[in-house]
Amino acid sequence: MYPIQATYPATRFRRNRRTDALRRLTQENVLTVNDLIWPVFIKDGTGDETPIASMPGVARQTIDGLVRRAAEAAELGIPAVCLFPYTDPAQRSEECDEAWNPENLTNRAIRAIKAEVPDMTVMTDVALDPYTSHGQDGLMKDGMILNDETVEALVRMAVTQAEAGADVLGPSDMMDGRIGRMRSALEAAGFHSTAIMSYSAKYASVFYGPFRDAVGAAGRLKGDKKTYQMNAGNSDEALRLVARDLTEGADSVMIKPGMPYLDICRRVKDEFGVPTFAYQVSGEYAMLQGAMQAGWLDPVAGMLESLLGFKRAGCDGILTYFALDVARHLKR
Repeated sequence: MYPIQATYPATRFRRNRRTDALRRLTQENVLTVNDLIWPVFIKDGTGDETPIASMPGVARQTIDGLVRRAAEAAELGIPAVCLFPYTDPAQRSEECDEAWNPENLTNRAIRAIKAEVPDMTVMTDVALDPYTSHGQDGLMKDGMILNDETVEALVRMAVTQAEAGADVLGPSDMMDGRIGRMRSALEAAGFHSTAIMSYSAKYASVFYGPFRDAVGAAGRLKGDKKTYQMNAGNSDEALRLVARDLTEGADSVMIKPGMPYLDICRRVKDEFGVPTFAYQVSGEYAMLQGAMQAGWLDPVAGMLESLLGFKRAGCDGILTYFALDVARHLKR
C-alpha cells in the first residue's frame, strides 16, 4: 500500500515536524468553519433562555434569541444550524399531532431564521420523541413501536417542515423504509431541492442522556430504544443501512454518536464515498466540558483535537455544540 522508504537515518520523520511551518505544510487533515453544523435547542416564549445543567454552555433559546445567534453564526461562516424543539408537555400526546402542526415551534423557528438570515442552511430533526408523551421516537401500541404507522407520521412531519422552508431534513428515527417514503412525498409535493441527511447508523447509546434533558424527554422515556436503534456491537449492519438509505434517496448520511463510532465513519466513507457526517452528541460534549472545567483538558486544544478526529475518520462535517466556539477561534 505504501511506497518503500529509506531506513534510518536517511529517513527521519521528525524533519517534517521540526517547525510550525513544516507541520502545517505536511498536515493531512484540516478543520475549517465549513465543517460545522450547530445543533440548537428552541423553546416557546420571547427574550429568554434556559441553561441546560448537563450541557455546560448550552441553553434552550426562544426564537427571537435564536435568530440573533443564527445571524452571529452566519457572520462567523458557519453554514448550517440544526433545530431541536423543547415541546410544552401539554402539546405532547400518543398521536403526535403537534409534530406536523404548521405552527409548531420548529416550523416557526425555520420561517424566522429564513426571513432574517436567508443564507443560513436550516436543518431539522425528523423524529417523534419531542412530541410523544412516552418519549419514544415512534407511535406505540401495547408497548411496541409501530414501524409503518410511524413512517406515515414522519412523512407528514417532513413535508410540513419543507413547507416551512427547511433546507435539510434529518430523519433520526431509525424506522425501516422512511427515507423512500419521505423522498417520494417531497417530490410529489414539489420539494425537489429539499435535501435529506439520513441518520443511517444511529446507535442505541448511553451518550444521549444530556440531549434528552435538553428536549424534555428524559423523564418521559419508558423503556429503551433498542428495537429500532443499532446494537453497539455491530459494524457491518451500519453499511447495509447506509446502502439502503442511499438507494431510497438520501443525499448524505450521518453516524451517531460520533467519537465512539469513528470506525463506522471511516468504513462508510471508504465504502460509499458519499457526503458523510457525524454527530458529536450531548454526552460526548458534556464529558469533554466536564474535563475542561475541572482543568484536566485545555479547552481550546481539547475541542479542536476532538473535532479533527472526525475529519481524519473521513467525515465531511460534524454536528457539534462547540460550533460557535470553534468558529470564533478559527476566525481569530
